Amino acid sequence: MSHVTPLFTDLVRVETRLYNAVSARLRAEQGLGLGQFEFLEIIDRVPGCRVLDIAGELAITVGAVSKAVDRLVAAGWCLRVAHPQDRRSSVLRLTPAGEEQLAASRPVVESALTSLTAAVDPGDLARIASTLAALRATLEAGSHGRPG
Repeated sequence: MSHVTPLFTDLVRVETRLYNAVSARLRAEQGLGLGQFEFLEIIDRVPGCRVLDIAGELAITVGAVSKAVDRLVAAGWCLRVAHPQDRRSSVLRLTPAGEEQLAASRPVVESALTSLTAAVDPGDLARIASTLAALRATLEAGSHGRPG
């Protein structure tokens, strides 16, 4: 077994446990899961955000994003607005309720992540962050791991 295989296993298990723990806390305190939070955060951050933008950032299918956005619309947190230049496309916008939900959820996510990673030295966390950012950039530049 190569030295990379145990690293991969640990990385996946850490991501899964962090994601599940943060999502559970967010659901308990704010009534939404971490996936919904991520969508709201992307819609807020990306000017003129479209379903395709979210799919590209999260490396998931357009169909999965579209269904999730439909649920955000049904919850009253997001709107689909006709794209000004492309009538076949929609621009996603947060509603005032979505903006409030996102603002209330951000400190919960930050607090949960801070608490869950407190046992790791801050310098080590910084090095991990730098390494993962470089690996992510390499994978994204090579279009690795995209659905379809």
